[in-house]
Amino acid sequence: MGELWIAAAGVVVCLCFSFLFSGSETALTASSKARLHALEANGDARAALVTRLTEKKDRLIGALLVGNNLVNTLAASLTTSILIALFGDAGVVYATIMVTVMLVILSEILPKSWAISAPERFALFVSPFVRAVVFLFGGISSVANAIVRGLLGLFGIRLDANMLDTSAHEELRGTVEVLHREGSFVKADRDRLGGLLDLEELEVADLMIHRTKVRSIDADETPAEIVAQVLASPYTRMPVWREDNDNIIGILHAKDVLRALSAAGNDAAKLDISKIMTPPWFVPDTTPIKEQLNAFLRRKTHMAIVVDEYGEMEGLVTLEDIIEEIVGDIADEHDTEVAGVKPQPDGSVIVEGNVPIRDLNRALDWSLPDDDFNTIAGLVIHEAKTIPDEKQVFTFHGKRITVLKKDKNRVARLRIKPV
Repeated sequence: MGELWIAAAGVVVCLCFSFLFSGSETALTASSKARLHALEANGDARAALVTRLTEKKDRLIGALLVGNNLVNTLAASLTTSILIALFGDAGVVYATIMVTVMLVILSEILPKSWAISAPERFALFVSPFVRAVVFLFGGISSVANAIVRGLLGLFGIRLDANMLDTSAHEELRGTVEVLHREGSFVKADRDRLGGLLDLEELEVADLMIHRTKVRSIDADETPAEIVAQVLASPYTRMPVWREDNDNIIGILHAKDVLRALSAAGNDAAKLDISKIMTPPWFVPDTTPIKEQLNAFLRRKTHMAIVVDEYGEMEGLVTLEDIIEEIVGDIADEHDTEVAGVKPQPDGSVIVEGNVPIRDLNRALDWSLPDDDFNTIAGLVIHEAKTIPDEKQVFTFHGKRITVLKKDKNRVARLRIKPV
């Protein structure tokens, strides 16, 4: 009878170890790297230990599985021997049922549920135990992993080549989306972080103000007319051209004009605009936004003229445009309200054709593609494979789109309603 009690104690010990093995596996794989890094930066030695252990996940998981299977097999053997001694051959059936129940509840569901509810805290608690397990079974784990890779290689499967390659930006973006769905992030915060992450993917052409919407000044006009245009404009800086709208010769700053006007005794006729304006800065339309932002800060300039591969003007980009991509629209008391997106009582939205898709997605929380075109009109033409007519209706990307107005070959206004 004494031997049975010793065997029973052995079963209990095996279940305790199985509890630790299963919980450790779940906790270490579910722990947040960011939280562990924060704890490590605050001097938590166990967090540093967990980080080191998870650097080689295949070795870690293999060692835990070897240990877990070892104690589970021993627990099953001891339980079977005890029940055979008590019930004879029927003890095998009883042992199978009992071991299954014990392992599923006490060694799988219970530890993994506990670990997943507080993975970092559980991982920190078991880190010394896991270090010992990796030390004992790490070699066996490495051999087992090599055998597994060899077997998979026979079928043409390479683990490294088939692993999901998720960049840090994609991981951050996914985390932000999950937090937004769970209610931890409001839409505005999600949009700001999303805009910051998008800077890596955007080029100047994606954010520039198109040439058709640029307000500029003819250098051949009289100084009085130029001053009047500057004062009437909602913008601080305006491009100056001569002979042709695309021939930009300078940038005129409203403060420079006012200083010069004051120095001339408020006599606009005495002004020499060519001496007031600053030289224009031309940038290619393929310049990455991140580089352009750094260039703005380095040159202490707020406006650049965007040109294509032939040197022709495409539009302009400002520092404010880039900042707005991160924080959203910045309006002041001098900004004019531009008709762009007007929600309707029936759930549809009236949209001007030149509204950027990125702005539309951000405003309405949509996900229309904007890889190959910038405006909503461009998307419609791309999907229709032709210049649509007025009152023509299309359905794509989960939206029903009606062309309300055309201006020659330009789609001027649309009605969009989610399907």
